[in-house]
Parts: sequence; C-alpha cells; structure tokens
Amino acid sequence: MKKTHYLAGIAVALALGVAGWMAVGQRETAPAVDYVLLDGSRHNIADLKGKVVLVNFWATSCVTCVKEMPQMVETYQKYRDRGLDFVAVAMSYDTPAYVSHFAQSRQLPFKVSIDSSGEIARQFGDVKLTPTTYLLDKRGEVVKRYLGEPDFAALHQLVEKLLAEG
Repeated sequence: MKKTHYLAGIAVALALGVAGWMAVGQRETAPAVDYVLLDGSRHNIADLKGKVVLVNFWATSCVTCVKEMPQMVETYQKYRDRGLDFVAVAMSYDTPAYVSHFAQSRQLPFKVSIDSSGEIARQFGDVKLTPTTYLLDKRGEVVKRYLGEPDFAALHQLVEKLLAEG
C-alpha cells in the first residue's frame, strides 16, 4: 500500500514539475545557453531569435528518440525554408562517437550538439527525460514543451502559426 502511495506521489511531483516551469498562458524566454556543434563550432540559443526553433533533447539509447527522429527530420525539411531552425541536443551521458555516428548514418540535416557538461539540460529546466522538445517563437520564447514524442500534425499546425507571426 505504501509503495503505491509513493509511486503516485512521484507521478504527481513529476507532473507538477513539468507544469511548474511555465505558468499557463505565459511564455518564458528560452535560456541564452551556449552549445557546441559536432563540427566544433560554438553557438548560442539567443542567436536564433527571428526564427521559430525546435530544441530537441534526445539520446542514442532512447527508443522513442530514435523512433521520432525521421519525423523530426521531415518537420525540419518541410519548414526550414520558411524560417524553422532545429537544434538536436544529445544528453550528457551519450558518447560523442555514438552521437556522431547516429547523425552521419541518419544524415541529420539540422544542428546536432552534445551536452557533455549537462549545462544545456540544466538551463532548460533540468531536462532528465528524453525525448523532451521545446518549441520557441521568433522572439526566443518557449511556446510549448513536449515530453515524449509530439503529435506531429498538431506540432506542424503550431509551427505554421508561429512562422506566420510577424
């Protein structure tokens, strides 16, 4: 009986933690965190203002991440010419060789970074679960956070709305 209550408590805490990062209807500015791409170039999330951006936290060992990646690629390819940018952030526990091999073998067309220190995940509300994806508007504000695989039809509708905004 106590174990059931304990597990229910964990579920509630997780739900509150997820909901608590942003108040309903309120947009928070995404953290201006630095990231390094697989090619060694340094960038900052704030440099992407003016574009709609997907920031996807993933891991090569995450079955759902691997499953959703082709749809992430399709989403990026569908909207990149209209102003969508994409940063795939591999978690700190992922080995650089695995991430590099995955990106090359799947021909990922977007930016791929490895969060080797865990700082990017910390700055984005201490991301622990993969996949976790953030959708940012052109002002660099977080519009939506997806835990797990998003409903891609709904995601595409939201991306189109954000791309149409001035």
